[in-house]
Amino acid sequence: MAGAGDWLMYLDSCILVKLLVVEPDSEFFIGALEGRQLVTSQLAQTEIFSALLARERAGKISAKDRRLAWQEFEARVAAHEIKLEPLNALVLRKARHTLERCHPEVPLRTLDAIHLASADLAHIFPLATTDSRLRDAATLMGFPVFPPAEATG
Repeated sequence: MAGAGDWLMYLDSCILVKLLVVEPDSEFFIGALEGRQLVTSQLAQTEIFSALLARERAGKISAKDRRLAWQEFEARVAAHEIKLEPLNALVLRKARHTLERCHPEVPLRTLDAIHLASADLAHIFPLATTDSRLRDAATLMGFPVFPPAEATG
């Protein structure tokens, strides 16, 4: 029998967006994450909303599709399919340490450091991301990432 931690996965915002709107690799992530408890930072709420607006501005989705995607995200949070880790002073302090730990090897961005700190404090791995900088930082810190490097090759 798999351990409880085997079904938990921390997702950065870009992966969550792939679950909400059709992107080239959406199908892969929908299949790979099926049945898992998904976890992210409260920060993702604003990041996802912003990403959906950006896709609408770019003509990739309609205003109706944006609203439906946002409603789906909110419903999945309310149904506890997606757990939001709190964004607080402890996370921000850990994010500063993460930035320093990755410097100068990985020029980690602020919001990525917050995601990495949230995953670390909650002890939820692997970290699902397609962002190369975030993947590099997680690897530098010894954290497992999904999909594995050979799958992103």
